[in-house]
Amino acid sequence: MNNEADAGVTRRHQDNRAAWDEAAHCYEQEVEEDIAFLRAGGKNLMAPELSYLQDLGAWCRRAIHLQCAGGRDTLSLWNQGAAEVVGVDISEKMIAAARRKSEALNAPARWYCCDVLDTPHELNGTADLVYTGRGALCWLMDIEAWARVVARLLKPEGRLYVFEGHPLDSVWDMNATELKFEAEPPYGDYFSQSVGTNQGWPETYVPSEAVPPKEQQAKKHERQWTLGQILNGLAASGLRLERFEEHPDLYWHQFPNLPQDTIKRLPHTFSLLMRKE
Repeated sequence: MNNEADAGVTRRHQDNRAAWDEAAHCYEQEVEEDIAFLRAGGKNLMAPELSYLQDLGAWCRRAIHLQCAGGRDTLSLWNQGAAEVVGVDISEKMIAAARRKSEALNAPARWYCCDVLDTPHELNGTADLVYTGRGALCWLMDIEAWARVVARLLKPEGRLYVFEGHPLDSVWDMNATELKFEAEPPYGDYFSQSVGTNQGWPETYVPSEAVPPKEQQAKKHERQWTLGQILNGLAASGLRLERFEEHPDLYWHQFPNLPQDTIKRLPHTFSLLMRKE
């Protein structure tokens, strides 16, 4: 990328930082609930994730969670057996919430507040596992730069596991009662390179009372990466594919009006397991 393009990526990521600081209010209300959940051994991992993250205690000394938000999923990796967890997120408020949880639990956790593309080089080559997903990649404006960060963090033979929303979901009308194309999809068609810029959060994700009125909220930028862009970016960074799988599971309630039997006809999430050469 050239300097102008790099500056555009940085600017959009900083806009997203402000938006996530706003959304963090909702997460802050759940800190005590999360502490109780994690103290009881809870794991905020979905069934497909659990099948890929078995026996962490046998091989994972350090797990690095990129775009960790409030740390609930990160600390779930500790409950799953990782000896130490590291969370990286661009939102100061999210990191503060994560730190409160790990301190209450006396968990072996470290937290870094920065753009994921600026993840500190002191972490290079230290991760047995890099984990990310569930609505993370759409906030990145440079998937190849992200892939290079993943590669530098991993130890030789270290693993990347991504559990993410399927990019095909971006084409469907979220409010429809049957499957139909979105009349004005935020990213265009599946292959669109456009960036969607808007304000406000869906009620199904962040309740309206948890954030300022929509017109006062920070702008946020999202873009949809195709499966090919994700896989090719990681392959170019030196990772090799071990397993790829598509799932009918939803990780959030984005189709409130679709019948369950209709939802299950299509993939809504995917698992990607890769290893550093």
